[in-house]
Amino acid sequence: MRFVVMGAGGVGGFFGAALARAGEDVWFVGRGKHFDAMQREGLHITSTVGNFTIPPSQIVKDTALLGPANVILFCVKSYDTEAAARQLAPLLNERSLIISLQNGVDNVEKIAALLPHCSTYGGAAYISSRITAPGQITETGGFQRIVFGPMSGEANDTAKDVHTCFTHAGIKSQLSVNVRKDLWQKLMFIASMGSLTALSRLTHGEIIGNPKTRGLMFDAMREVQSVALKLGIDVDAVDESRVLEGLKRFSDDTRSSMYYDLIAGKPMEVEALNGTVVRLGERVGVPTPIHRVIYAILLSYHLRHTAASSERPADS
Repeated sequence: MRFVVMGAGGVGGFFGAALARAGEDVWFVGRGKHFDAMQREGLHITSTVGNFTIPPSQIVKDTALLGPANVILFCVKSYDTEAAARQLAPLLNERSLIISLQNGVDNVEKIAALLPHCSTYGGAAYISSRITAPGQITETGGFQRIVFGPMSGEANDTAKDVHTCFTHAGIKSQLSVNVRKDLWQKLMFIASMGSLTALSRLTHGEIIGNPKTRGLMFDAMREVQSVALKLGIDVDAVDESRVLEGLKRFSDDTRSSMYYDLIAGKPMEVEALNGTVVRLGERVGVPTPIHRVIYAILLSYHLRHTAASSERPADS
């Protein structure tokens, strides 16, 4: 199968590279300093499953240089969804499958509104990886998993083939029968723990090690749970012991991608995470006081960083 990765960051870069290492036909679309470094020296992956490099010949900046693809792994930041989706036209035919592996719960609808003639699936990526330097991705969590599926109906044959490709590449994957629930389950965690690492500058270990901050995290998760249930999304109740057990997969010094974007002066996905919780909570009459605080504070940094980014050259 021919894969194109839109957004060769921690998620797309790692999973796309794993597929390429397994022999799949994979192309990466990038931009900025990260793209420049990849075109010079390739994409270097340092991970718990080995180190490997993708050559510059598989990395492009312009989708028009590529022909139609079977699958697009759509991994750009949520605030770039519409702009990146508009670049996909040269890659698509009626049989193409777009799999959004983005944070947030409404990206598929945004993509499908712009590209209604092909299939767009939702997906949740579970991995601890990030760009540690231009052209370099480091994975540290020791787990790499993808859950994906159609927002309604049954998975098509292409999706089943993708699942096989993931498995062959050593990627744990699941074809979900309720991916909307999966997206909300992930939102419960990353909009709470992930955003709190940015707001507080504390690590995972520091947050769960203090009863006050640990309780705040669980209360934030319950706010998301309440909004989801009111919307008719049958999410699981917050199980504190299960959450803490799951956190053992991370090292104590783990922080979220939002934290790293914040300290690097980059735009953040606060609108797609906490902003979504707040807006939907207001719509259905569910109070979300913790997320309102997180959103109000981090939004100011996001707007500042977005303005600064727009003033820099496009390739900076």
